[in-house]
Amino acid sequence: MNAPLRFNEALIITGRAFKPFQCVAWAPQDGTGELSISVIDRTSTRLLGRSKIPSSTYSDPEQLAIILLQSREELSSKGYSLDPWSMPE
Repeated sequence: MNAPLRFNEALIITGRAFKPFQCVAWAPQDGTGELSISVIDRTSTRLLGRSKIPSSTYSDPEQLAIILLQSREELSSKGYSLDPWSMPE
C-alpha cells in the first residue's frame, strides 16, 4: 500500500490493529487534521492513548504502520495479548 491514506481508511486500519480491544479515534475540531486514539478494554479501561498523530503520519501507510506496531509492542510489553495483525497491502 503506497498510495496516501484517507482519514477513514486510516481509522479502519487503526481499529483493526488493536483487536480484540476497541480503538476509539477522534479528530479535534480545531482544524489541524490531527488524529488521537485510545485503546480500551471491554470495561472501558484505557490501555493506551496516543494523541496528536499528524495527518502527514496517518496518511502515509509506512509511517502509520510504524506507529501502530510501536503501540502494539507497548501493549504487549504491558502483558496484553493482541490478535495477529499486519498492515494491509
